[in-house]
Order: sequence, then C-alpha cells, then structure tokens
Amino acid sequence: MFGNSTKAAQIAEDVTDFTAVQGRSLWQDARTRFVQNRAARACVLVLALIVAFTILGPLFAQWDNEEIDWDIMGSAATHGMPSLATGHYFGVDDLGRDLYSRVIQATSTSLLVGLVGAAMALIVGTVYGIIAGFVGGRTDSIMMRIVDILMAIPTVLVIILLLVVAGRSFFMLFIALGAVSWLSMARIVRGQTLALKHREFIEAARASGASEITIMHRHILPNLLGVVIVYASLLVPEMILAESFISFLGLGVSEPYTSLGSLISEGAGTMAYGTLWQLAFPLFFYVTIIITMFFIGDGLRDALDPKDR
Repeated sequence: MFGNSTKAAQIAEDVTDFTAVQGRSLWQDARTRFVQNRAARACVLVLALIVAFTILGPLFAQWDNEEIDWDIMGSAATHGMPSLATGHYFGVDDLGRDLYSRVIQATSTSLLVGLVGAAMALIVGTVYGIIAGFVGGRTDSIMMRIVDILMAIPTVLVIILLLVVAGRSFFMLFIALGAVSWLSMARIVRGQTLALKHREFIEAARASGASEITIMHRHILPNLLGVVIVYASLLVPEMILAESFISFLGLGVSEPYTSLGSLISEGAGTMAYGTLWQLAFPLFFYVTIIITMFFIGDGLRDALDPKDR
C-alpha cells in the first residue's frame, strides 16, 4: 500500500516537473541551421571584415584616392611597389595614385552596385511576378510574353545601349542593371505564386472576404520570402560580375569614381611592366566577395529549404 502511494507520488512529481517542448518557427529553424553551416558562417565573417575595411580603411590611409604622388608618377614599376614607409600600402597605379585608397573606393562601389541592383530586381520582379501569377488568365499570358521578349535580348547589349545613350553615371548604371535583372526574379515568383494561389489558406482568406490585394500582400508574399531572399543573395554577386564586366570594357562608372572591374582592367593592362600588385589587390577583393556571397546564398538556400526540416 505504501509502495503504491510512493509510486503515485513519484508520478505526480514527474508530471509536475514536466516541461512542454516548445515548437520552432520556420525562421527560427532556418537561423539555427544557417548558424550550423560552417562555410556560410565563415563567409559572413569574411564579408563583414571586407565591409569593415571599406568603412575603417580610410582612417589608416595616408593618401587620398585621387591624390598623385609626383615623386613616383611614371615609375610605378620601380618605385611604386607596396610599402609602409611611403604610405602606399598596396602600391600605386601608373598615374601615381594610391592603390590602397582606390581599392577601398572600388570595393565600396562594387558592393553598392550589387546591393542596389539586387534590391531593384527584388522589388520589381517580386511585384511583377505576384501580379502575373495571382491574376492569371490573359493578363498573366501578356505579362509573361513581355518577359520572354525582354529575356531574348542579350543582357550585356541592353546595359551597353542604356549607358551609351543616357551617359555613364551611378544612376544610369543602377537603372541599366535593374532593367534586366528583374526578369528571372519575376518568372521564379510567378511560378511560386501559381503553386500557392489554390492552397486551402488562400481559399479561406478569399471566402472570408479579403480583397485580392490583401491576399497577395498578407498571404502570398510572406510565403515567398524564403525563395526571394535566397535568389536575392545569389543575385548580388551576379550584379557585381555584370558591373565588373561593363567596367572592364570601359563603360562602367566614370572618373573620379572607380570599381573593382575598372581596377582589374587597369591592372591587367600593366602586367607586362612588372606591376603585378595593381592586379593582385583588386582581384583578391573581387574574388573574395564573389565566393563569399555565393557560399552565403547556398547557406540560405539550405537553411530555408522546407524539405530539410
């Protein structure tokens, strides 16, 4: 009898001490799995260091990015090598300008172009794709035929034409990149919207009297965020690649501004003179940014994939 009482008391104590296991949302689970991805975590750290370099680097610069060292000008191959004594940590270019300061400016420009270009593609492509997929019918057909026609035109040709006709500037560079980068985003978002618009929760929202705009904003868009974020993270390096290619052709940002593509083009043209550092430093930052962004995009894709939960 006393044994049964003791057993009952133990069971009651276990029930009292029992703590319910709390569930985790998709975003909490995605954050946990992204943090557990060592490659993505390391790339976030490297990218943060590069951003810190662009912000704090000017504090250690002894030369302005457009200031000419007249003592070295024209003799970069012999006297313009990287040196702490002269304050040219990355050396100088053929015009005697400090490469350290120019790399800082070029890295900032390339990161800005990548982020702004991806943001434009994100906004325009998402809105366009949701409207086309949710409305459907003839509207969807017309909108997607426009996308197909625009995608048939070579991307580089469109960018070059816009820059040549409207002039070289930061604004036109953003417009040119954004004019062609949203097309793939629109097709991806449209396909996801078609898969979502007949789901039960959408039908329930429609039956409750919610307007079409409300359904797209409060029910369709939140369920697309995972796909949109992943594609946007992969779109940033694509924007940087496109801008670098345009700058390599001499149609990118104009002086006094510069980008990593422009510095790589200048460095490649002076390799025969023994000034390898003019190519090595901007190329290092360029390759590092591209690799880190792709690894971060892969990490986000794995973290936000619901099939891996």
